Amino acid sequence: MEVIYYTLIAGGLYFMSDRILDRIEIMRGERFQNRALRSLVFFSIILVLASITFGLINFMVQAPQ
Repeated sequence: MEVIYYTLIAGGLYFMSDRILDRIEIMRGERFQNRALRSLVFFSIILVLASITFGLINFMVQAPQ
C-alpha cells in the first residue's frame, strides 16, 4: 500500500514542480531558452520538494520505540 501512496505523492510533486517552474518563468518574464537549464531548474525544484515531503512522511510513519 505504501507504494501506491508514494506514487500518488510523486505525481502530485511533479505537477506542483511544473507549476512552480511556470511561476518562476512568469516572474522572469520569459521561458528558459536552454532546455538543459529548464530541466535542471525543474529537477532542483522536484528534488527539494521530494526530500522534504518524503522526510516528513518517514518521520510521521516511524513507530515510537
